Amino acid sequence: MDVYNELGVRTIINAKGPATRLSGGPMASEVVAAMAEASQACVDIAVLQARASEIIASHTGAEAGLVTSGAAAGLMLGTAACVTGLDIAKMARLPDLMGMKNEVVMVRSQRNLYDHAVRAAGVNIVEVGLPDRYAGAGVRDAEPWEIEAAIGGRTAAVFYVAAPAARPTLDAVVKTAHGLGVPVLVDAAAQLPPVTNLRRFVDEGADLVAFSGGKALGGPQGSGMLAGRHELIMSAALQMLDFDIAWEQWAPPAGLIEKGLLKGVPQHGIGRACKIGKETIVGFLVALRLFADDDPEKRYASWLGRLEKIAMALADLNTLALTIRGQNTVDPVPRLLLSVQPEAALDAQALVTELQNGTPSVNVDPTQVDRGIVTIDPTCLQDHEVNTVAARVRALMSV
Repeated sequence: MDVYNELGVRTIINAKGPATRLSGGPMASEVVAAMAEASQACVDIAVLQARASEIIASHTGAEAGLVTSGAAAGLMLGTAACVTGLDIAKMARLPDLMGMKNEVVMVRSQRNLYDHAVRAAGVNIVEVGLPDRYAGAGVRDAEPWEIEAAIGGRTAAVFYVAAPAARPTLDAVVKTAHGLGVPVLVDAAAQLPPVTNLRRFVDEGADLVAFSGGKALGGPQGSGMLAGRHELIMSAALQMLDFDIAWEQWAPPAGLIEKGLLKGVPQHGIGRACKIGKETIVGFLVALRLFADDDPEKRYASWLGRLEKIAMALADLNTLALTIRGQNTVDPVPRLLLSVQPEAALDAQALVTELQNGTPSVNVDPTQVDRGIVTIDPTCLQDHEVNTVAARVRALMSV
């Protein structure tokens, strides 16, 4: 691409999946065109977000929604909303939480590097449960009674990281938290596809759900959305949007912000650093529509076809054992597993490194290299790159 050549930045082949460090994947031409068109006019961002709220609500079943600068921004804004509600004096003080609710309860086995987004609002995470099933010491994980015992007068929310193996189940967590008047914030950043997950978490009772827009949804890399209860979305919006305007002049869109519930115009809040431009909002909304309308079977077949083509090109190598996970299952995304055999000159980590450092650079998923497995994810892989990936792997593993 000329733009990257001019900058002196080499492009890569992304066979790892929609990782932020690899800039996600290519956007559909409709998304790119919509962003370019949006850049040519000015709008009131609050009005645009109000319309986005309606569109997000229609796709998720939530009362309201907000386009955010990624899922992490959604988590930080969602946490802030759970802490402050619609109290603009509290909003002005964040992340100083003295005298406010300052704890978020979370299952210990769900802790991860990304929960820093929650802590960025100023809260402390209270861990519950002993994940014996992960340690191999037993079969148990956190249980609802442990969450109940951890909730107290300083609890702002319960934070839940959605994943197929997450325990307790979300509906059990929601029942426990709501029984004590505490909202539940869900991290569903990487839970698309399937498209049914757009509604699943709200249907199961979550008060706020954060999704990434730059992964399989196909939106701009720096986009995401927060969907949930109207009052909490309103609070999140108030802590992100620019309201440098006099009270008398301020006429926020009623569908997103109810002015009559506020004592004044909010100051620039903790979410000011999470501001998002009109081009990204529009691009995200187009991507959301395309994702929701897409045929999931057709999309899956396209991904599977790319992996099968790579597998066929490598099938005769005795240095690799090949498995397509999800080929005959309902896994949302199929993946090609390359199991490096003992007779290979390179081990799995070396294969990952050589693919990355070679020309062209091919980035694959190294998650299972300690088990001798290199994974190819088709989500961001383009059809014209498939043969190149196969050729690079073959050249390295034929030695």
